[in-house]
Amino acid sequence: MPHILILEDEPSIAESLVFVLQAESFTTHWETLAHKALAYIKVNPVDLVIMDVGLPDATGFEACKQLRKFSEVPVIFLTARGAELDRVIGLEIGADDYVVKPFSPRELAARVKAILKRTRSLLAVAQDATPYVASSDNKTQEQHAQEFIIDDERKTILYRAQPLNLTRLEFSLLQTLVTQPGRVFSRDQLLDALGINPDAGYDRNIDGHIKTLRAKLRALAPEAEPIKTQRGFGYAYQPQTKNI
Repeated sequence: MPHILILEDEPSIAESLVFVLQAESFTTHWETLAHKALAYIKVNPVDLVIMDVGLPDATGFEACKQLRKFSEVPVIFLTARGAELDRVIGLEIGADDYVVKPFSPRELAARVKAILKRTRSLLAVAQDATPYVASSDNKTQEQHAQEFIIDDERKTILYRAQPLNLTRLEFSLLQTLVTQPGRVFSRDQLLDALGINPDAGYDRNIDGHIKTLRAKLRALAPEAEPIKTQRGFGYAYQPQTKNI
């Protein structure tokens, strides 16, 4: 049974979430303080975190940053702040979804199930997803066919037959690069592909996402560097030339 941690300091909201999630056969644990929730996650298996942004001891954004230092568990933010800027910040920090109050607990439960389905389908992708081939050359196709496998329906990507735990933004960013190998994307072009207005002033945050993606790829293949920096221009995916 999936185990959901609820980090929410308003009892009425937390209790309604506990009720609807347990009705959907989830187990739940409720905390009101960020530091207690983080301590709980370090010693208990959690499948997903529902996290309020406004907390007594820290903001949800700060708590999520701390969480991402040791866990890639999916996170849904709850907040009364519905401005585009807040949503962008939340997703960039590493959240998987962003729900604005007031909200329907049943709709939130449906979002939880959708994220868990995507997360738990990572390993299944290897059996039935069609590999994306980065080159038209037959020999190169044979070498690179299994480098990246993208399942757009499940929003999952395998790298060298191993699942990547990606946030929504990381998935879209990597998908954009991988499906157009060799093309150099500027920061503004990548922001546009992510659905973020380039005028919002987040062009430099692309650098942070690229850094995170490289770290996740390097953890699986330390010798490889598929995402290249074209100084003064942007970033490009360059398929590796060695057998994998």
